[in-house]
Amino acid sequence: MEWQGWFTLGLCVAVLMTLIFTRVGPHLVMIGALTILSATGILSSSDALSGFSNSGLITVAGMFVVAAGMHASGAIDLLVNTLLGRPATPRAALNRMFWPVAFLSSFLNNTPVVATMIPAIYSWSRKIGISPSKLMIPLSYAAILGGTVTLIGTSTNLIVNGQYQALTGGPGFSLFSITAVGIPVAIVGFLYMWLFFPKLLPDRTQGQAFSNLREFTLEVSIAPDGPLVGKTIEQAGLRHLQRVYLIEIERNGIILTVVTADEVLQGGDRLVFAGDTDAISDLLRIKGIVPSAEEGQAQTQTFAERHPERRLVEAVVSPHCTAVGYAIRDARFRARYGAAVLAVARHGERIKGNLGSIILQAGDTLLLEARPAFVTRQRYNKDFLLINDLNTEAPRHERAYVAWMILLGVITAASFEVITMLNAALIGAGLMILTGCCTANQAERSLDLKVIITIAASFSLGMALEKTGVAKFLAENIVELSGGTPWLLLILTYITISLLTEVITNNAAALLMLPIVLEITEKADLSNIPFVFAIMMAASASFATPLGYQTNMMVYGPGEYRFTDFLKAGVPMNIVAGIVTITVLLIGWPLTK
Repeated sequence: MEWQGWFTLGLCVAVLMTLIFTRVGPHLVMIGALTILSATGILSSSDALSGFSNSGLITVAGMFVVAAGMHASGAIDLLVNTLLGRPATPRAALNRMFWPVAFLSSFLNNTPVVATMIPAIYSWSRKIGISPSKLMIPLSYAAILGGTVTLIGTSTNLIVNGQYQALTGGPGFSLFSITAVGIPVAIVGFLYMWLFFPKLLPDRTQGQAFSNLREFTLEVSIAPDGPLVGKTIEQAGLRHLQRVYLIEIERNGIILTVVTADEVLQGGDRLVFAGDTDAISDLLRIKGIVPSAEEGQAQTQTFAERHPERRLVEAVVSPHCTAVGYAIRDARFRARYGAAVLAVARHGERIKGNLGSIILQAGDTLLLEARPAFVTRQRYNKDFLLINDLNTEAPRHERAYVAWMILLGVITAASFEVITMLNAALIGAGLMILTGCCTANQAERSLDLKVIITIAASFSLGMALEKTGVAKFLAENIVELSGGTPWLLLILTYITISLLTEVITNNAAALLMLPIVLEITEKADLSNIPFVFAIMMAASASFATPLGYQTNMMVYGPGEYRFTDFLKAGVPMNIVAGIVTITVLLIGWPLTK
């Protein structure tokens, strides 16, 4: 290799060491590597920036918007409430989550599956009192393992199959050709996660209830024509909520202070809860719960229906606020501020009594449901000392089935190659906004800029490894170590792909190794099918770093992970997947022709 190759290899090692031993953001590290490669002339500017125009990156961005529509419409809540339930332990939660995610990923591209499930699993984890850091890596790994079961489960399998057809002129592989390898890997992988991940993964819980958050008094009503009417407190899912507690029910002027689990809800019931802001956000996502109407105001049209773009805003009452000294029902918040009071906290504690009868004081913290313009407008007057936009908007449950139709349409069209995955994602994103499943603001906020920058910048490092000959040099030397022994060649092929995948993208690693392996198997008179399957599995089953697979990078932020968290959980998973794959291939396929 020339100096460019050795320099690129050293830069790659430096990047990995920085990610492992420091807390510098991956997006900053990868942008730094891109800058160095471009400034030294190893890559041209067009090559260095090619990742930003990559169709895969734009597809991911489009699927973020599709996922935002699924979350904002409450569509994903249907799946969560139906299949996930209320497990009590991390192991039970992992069992509930793994199988539906793995099944979906077997037939759908695993990137949109994970993008859609991230907000749902995050919200679900808070409801059941389990840290998201215990479930986000398993979510990614479940999608990866499910994707190895069929040819369409991952883009890598499809790319390898297409390149195999082009290089050999053969018919390629069928949908379930790799299933006999993928299913054992998925099952053993699940067993390993179920046994060891509850201890291996960090518990980055934000603290116990009310330990670092204000406790609000929240009052809501049961919609008269909603799905909760006639259900008990237990059936409605209001008994075992985390960090929010049902204090009392007001029904026809009568206060029920001792609320039992079998109490039947009636339309118009006013429910008083105590809880923190995150818990209240989850509570307001339940279909059939609406903000309590102000006294004398009809409940036929809720604030949410009149202002579908509403959001939660936290505001501290100023001494100059015109509502100070008035009861909430008399302050006319809706008319005066375009907002509805949902909850009140005073000195960090909840206030007893009916929400409407609470007399406001300077310093009270209010949780308001308001239009986006409220935040901007209140920055220029003296009614409130502090405005905190919580960026939480209640779901549009009436759009839930529309969102599911859009998602299934996107996946079906892409799976059957009616249109490309890129076009399907872009059309799906547009439809989510046009049909009102999510707003344009929600779509913009769903685009995780750090993830997108990291993905785009990482292409430059992979391209440099290819262009300077480093990747090919490493691959050829490792494969030649086999000395012509078929089973050792198979093992080294898998190990080489697995290592390359953790450094460059899985697709690049697979495409780099495929022609080399085909040439070696041809000269050694070996069957190339088990070797091609080894390439598919090694490139897809990438667990050890967030850089190795896109879904790993997607859960990096929501799980509040560090680079070392993936090493602890992923390196053993890579070894387990490799052992099972090699064992199945050696037993099930002859290596010689």
